Amino acid sequence: MKEDRLWRRIMELGSIGAHEDSGGVTRLSFTEEERQAKNLVIQYMKEAGLAVREDVIGSVIGRKEGKNPLAPVVLTGSHIDTVPHGGKFDGALGVLAAIEALQHMNEQGIETDHPIEVMAFTDEEGSRFGLGMLGSRALAGTLTLEQLTQTDEQGLTIVEAMRRAGYEPGKLREAAGNPAKVKGYVELHIEQGTVLERNNLSVGIVSGIAGPLWLQFTLTGQAGHAGATPMNARRDPLACASEIMSFIYQETRKVPNAVATVGKIRALPGGVNVIPEQVEFTLDLRDIDESVRNQLEGKVRAYAEQVSREQVIQLEISLLQRVAPAPCSSEIINAAESACQQAGLSPFTLVSGAGHDGMQFTDFCPMGMIFVRSREGISHSPLEWSTPEDCQAGTEVLYHTLFQLAQAR
Repeated sequence: MKEDRLWRRIMELGSIGAHEDSGGVTRLSFTEEERQAKNLVIQYMKEAGLAVREDVIGSVIGRKEGKNPLAPVVLTGSHIDTVPHGGKFDGALGVLAAIEALQHMNEQGIETDHPIEVMAFTDEEGSRFGLGMLGSRALAGTLTLEQLTQTDEQGLTIVEAMRRAGYEPGKLREAAGNPAKVKGYVELHIEQGTVLERNNLSVGIVSGIAGPLWLQFTLTGQAGHAGATPMNARRDPLACASEIMSFIYQETRKVPNAVATVGKIRALPGGVNVIPEQVEFTLDLRDIDESVRNQLEGKVRAYAEQVSREQVIQLEISLLQRVAPAPCSSEIINAAESACQQAGLSPFTLVSGAGHDGMQFTDFCPMGMIFVRSREGISHSPLEWSTPEDCQAGTEVLYHTLFQLAQAR
């Protein structure tokens, strides 16, 4: 495999949607930047000798045929959309490493019994519409037309954005795969944490993925003049929201593997000298144990309702998404462990705290993941970085894993 080719492609793809000031990359779903990125990935897939198609949700698929075209396909890949001002490696590395692995097979004349397909899934991040993993949900057959009515900050629905980008939402069911025709899914991704770095390892094997729960809190009080309204006469939803957020962090710190993030906050009408009338904020709550996460959610909901009643604030809690934690397939874990040994690396397993497309396939097909070391664990940032050597090591492990899974047994 060619380390320089893989690295060049990472940098080339990372230049699409790049901001000159911050160095960050922004490629949101169904935008011109995303279209340019898809076109470049299509070019790479064709250079690798893959047959390329695009499904009705916009996921790009490159296929390397197997000796038996009717055998269940081995899937690999990730996504190429980003968060606002994100990095060059999140998602993109998994797509480009998979293309490199299959290109190496073709260049060496290596055939597998099963076909292998590289997936560049549409909108894993959910940054634009508040609903992530659109492409993987569609393939798993769990994405609904009702979910496509969610809107971005300009009020545009996913349906409308798809139509503007040339897709037909009414054909959504055509993106659903047949589990009987899929042997498994393997995703390579940067770790986005520091476990590998702290253990001085370039590559790790994921044992399972923590499930994200996304909630939106909307608190409505009464607007008023900032100077003329006494403190004890206010119905300030921002004061109420701050108490709820403080409770969230206090309770989450008591749970060993749980993490909570308030990522978006909006106060309306937004004047410096105006007491807000309404406040919205989101909560991202995760744990590898779904029962623990559910207990924590229950505490948060109960406290939010209690403090809102006490302060005469109207509260609405909306569910944006609820994803169950996803254990990885023992078959794929074993294949990845063998692949590490073939690559001269010591097998090492760890849990993924971040969500990934693979978690959509727990009821669809065997699923597994391979992690590549992230410098200082930084991700969703222009400072996101994995070295060329680590990217190459992860790609080699992916290559051997895919080869094993794509052989007849």
